[in-house]
Amino acid sequence: MSAELIVLLIVIVTALAFDFTNGFHDTANAMATSIATGALSPRVAVAMSAVLNLVGAFLSVEVAKTVSGGLLKISDVHHMELLHIVFAGLAGGILWNLFTWLFGIPSSSSHALFGGLIGAAVAALGTGGVIWTGNEKTGLISKIIVPALLAPFVAALVAALGTYAIHRLTHRSEQTKVKSGFRWGQIGSAGLVSLAHGTNDAQKTMGVIFMALVAHGTFTNNDDIPLWVKLCCALAIAAGTYLGGWRIIRTLGKGLVEIDPPQGFAAESSSAVIILTSAQFGLPLSTTQTATGSILGTGLGKPGAEVRWGVLGRMSVAWLFTLPLAGLVGAACWWIADLIGGLGGVLVDFALLIALSAYMYLRSRRNPIDTSNVNDEWDGGLTPAPERPAPAVGASV
Repeated sequence: MSAELIVLLIVIVTALAFDFTNGFHDTANAMATSIATGALSPRVAVAMSAVLNLVGAFLSVEVAKTVSGGLLKISDVHHMELLHIVFAGLAGGILWNLFTWLFGIPSSSSHALFGGLIGAAVAALGTGGVIWTGNEKTGLISKIIVPALLAPFVAALVAALGTYAIHRLTHRSEQTKVKSGFRWGQIGSAGLVSLAHGTNDAQKTMGVIFMALVAHGTFTNNDDIPLWVKLCCALAIAAGTYLGGWRIIRTLGKGLVEIDPPQGFAAESSSAVIILTSAQFGLPLSTTQTATGSILGTGLGKPGAEVRWGVLGRMSVAWLFTLPLAGLVGAACWWIADLIGGLGGVLVDFALLIALSAYMYLRSRRNPIDTSNVNDEWDGGLTPAPERPAPAVGASV
């Protein structure tokens, strides 16, 4: 087995690992509001989301085409060098996903991946290695930057208008029946977001794996993405979704806005429409930013609702730093691989990736979030404050 084939296999495994982290990192986009309102129990919610992510992955390949051929100038790059770039970019995406998950920050998995790839490409090829502006099918600015800036604002506006309309139509009705009806509606709207997420996000990993296969010479850019790539990516994102990213689910469901069922329905419906529309145009949109914008919009659209602006501020800072910091990690991984050279450099990077990932997982176990406390009242931090013991009888309070 040649060194180049071993590197290709490592890239494919790493890509599927990223897809897995994408799944549990972004489960909150579809299910945080349904879990927060009680429309679905936590375990049922993630199981439903996993199945629909799996189905959604097969609905389109437009986003995969954008990722595989619309962001990097790879036509004249040597096979081994391109595999190094793809691997380093994936490592940057995985580490940023795990870092933000550790702190319960709903940052964009998409931008983590693109940041890692761009950082590695710039480190290896210079700024000329990135397609900054292109035609209607290519270009970082038109395909990534502009949608990233517009998505949360458009989602917030649509969700705010939807929430306000629902409030005006139902404010004289019996609220118990209203909430019960919208809880049922949330099951459908949350399912639609999950379907949209699979359609949009699983394709990003498909595009990366296909890019690696083209680099290896197994396929050309004119070939169709093979079925086994689609199936593996669909299964990986579904498995990650079922694991449940409880830390981020808690932040989106309880930390940003205190959500009731009508708000949850409006947020999910807005997100689904925007994500599905972008997928059809081949825009690798950030589902996280879209979902967060929708949830924010429900707080703005409901009279008297509370928006926790401090939580939103932390999210916004993470959004701003996702592309550059994931890019720096991608660049660092490429430099390490290039310094050592060949298969050895990739193996060292792979070992570092495993070690850092394990550290962040073990660090998360100090303050675990799971089905037992994901819906506890928000007290300003990720984990609920420990309950104080009741005072002994006769003791002064």
